[in-house]
Amino acid sequence: MNDRQRNRILILLFIGVFMGALDIGIVGPALPAIKSFFGVNERIVSWIFAIYILFFMIGTPLMAKLSDMYGRRIIYAVDILLFAIGSIITAFSFSFEMLLLGRAIQGFGAGGIFPVASAFIGDTFPPEKRGSALGIIGSVFGLSAIFGPILGGLLLNYGWQWLFIINIPIAAGIIITSYYILPKTKRKWVSGFDWYGTLVLGVLVTALAFGVNQIDASNFTESLKSMYVWPFLVLSVVLLPVLWKIEKEAEEPVVQINLLGNREVKIATSISIGSGLSQIAIVFLPSFAMTALSLSTSTASLMVLPLVITMAISAPVIGRLLDKFGSKRVIFIGSFILIVGLFILSFFASSFYIFILSGVIIGLGLITIIGSPLRYIMLSESPPQYRASGQALININASAGQLIGGALIGGIIASKGSNYVGYQFGYIAVGITAIAILFLAIGLKGKAEQVKTMKNNLKN
Repeated sequence: MNDRQRNRILILLFIGVFMGALDIGIVGPALPAIKSFFGVNERIVSWIFAIYILFFMIGTPLMAKLSDMYGRRIIYAVDILLFAIGSIITAFSFSFEMLLLGRAIQGFGAGGIFPVASAFIGDTFPPEKRGSALGIIGSVFGLSAIFGPILGGLLLNYGWQWLFIINIPIAAGIIITSYYILPKTKRKWVSGFDWYGTLVLGVLVTALAFGVNQIDASNFTESLKSMYVWPFLVLSVVLLPVLWKIEKEAEEPVVQINLLGNREVKIATSISIGSGLSQIAIVFLPSFAMTALSLSTSTASLMVLPLVITMAISAPVIGRLLDKFGSKRVIFIGSFILIVGLFILSFFASSFYIFILSGVIIGLGLITIIGSPLRYIMLSESPPQYRASGQALININASAGQLIGGALIGGIIASKGSNYVGYQFGYIAVGITAIAILFLAIGLKGKAEQVKTMKNNLKN
C-alpha cells in the first residue's frame, strides 16, 4: 500500500471520527431549545449527554470485538450506519423518550467508530508512521470542541433538528466511500459470541452511569445516600469481579482482559482512567472563569478556546514526536506540562492573562494523555487480531474516568460553596491526578523496546 492510498484511508477515518466527536459538543447550544420543545427540566435534559456516553461505553468494546472477528471495513460501515439511524430518530423525535432512543443509538455507533479507526491505522500504516497518523486522528478532540458549539449555534437558527440532520448525508458518503477506499480484512472463525460478558458489561456500565448522573454536586455527600445513587454504584462495583471471571473463561471475551496481563497495557489503561478524569479540566473552565474573573456566561465560555485550539494544533505534532521519541518520553513530558498548567491556574486564576496562558499550557499537556500516545501504546502491545479490542480498553477506561471525575471534582467544588476556593481545590485535585500519571509514565517502555515489541507482534 502506497502513501496515497494510506492518506485516503486516513481522511475517511478522520471524517468518521470527527463526526462522532462533534456530536458531543454540538448539542450544547441546542439544550435550551430542546428543553423548551419537549417541556423537560434540567435534570431530565442532562440525559441527552449521559445516555450518549452510556451507550458509547457499551458500544466501544462490543464493536471493537466484532471488528476483530468479522473484519474492520464492515463493522466501521455498520457503526456509521447506526450513527446515521440514531441521528434520524433524534431529528424527527415526537417525544423526549424517542429523542433519548436516538441518542442511545448514536452513542452505540460512535463507540465503535473510534477504536476501529485506530485499529485500521495499525493495519495499514507501518510502525514508523503510526504516530503521525494517530496524531491527525487525535486532533479531533480539539477541533470538535472548537467547531461543535460554533456549528451548533449556526444550525440552531434553522431549528435544533438540523444539528442531527446534517449527519445523514455525511454518514451516507462515508459508508459508500468506505467500500472503495478501506481495505477488506479477513474474517476470524469463532465458535460463539460472548453474550454473558456483553450482558454483564451493559448492566455494569448502566448502573455506573445512572448512579453517577444522579449525584447532586451541590449536595454531594447527602446525594450519595440517595436510593438513586448508592445502590447503583454498589451494583457496578459488585459486577466488576463477575465480569472479570466471565471474561477470563470466555473463548472470545468482549472485553479483552488477557491483554491486561501485559505490564505496559496495565500502565496504559491506568493512565487512561486518569486521562478521562483530567478532561474535567475543560468542563469546569468556563465556570471557573466566571467566578475568578467575574465574566459573563457568554464571555466565560470563550475562555476554553486557548485550551482547545492548542490541543487541535498540537495533536499532529505530538504524533510526529511519538514516531521519533516513543510514548514514554512524550507522556512523561506532557504530564509534567499538564501539572504546571493546572497548578498555575489553581493559584493565579484571578489574572486574565495568566488564565489564558494556563489554558494553553493545560491544552498542550492534556493532548499528550487523551490523544495519540495511549493509542500508540495499545497498537504496539496488541497482536493484530486484537488491535480494536486493545483500543476499546483505552476508550472505556477513559469514559469511566470522565464519569467519576465529573462527580468527584464537581463535589469538591460544591463542598467549598462553588466559590473561588472550591474551583481552586478542584483543579488541585486534577493536578494530583496528573502527578500520578507522571509517575506511571516512568514505568513505560522506552522507544527501542517499544519498536522491538511492535515488530514482534507484526511477526506473530
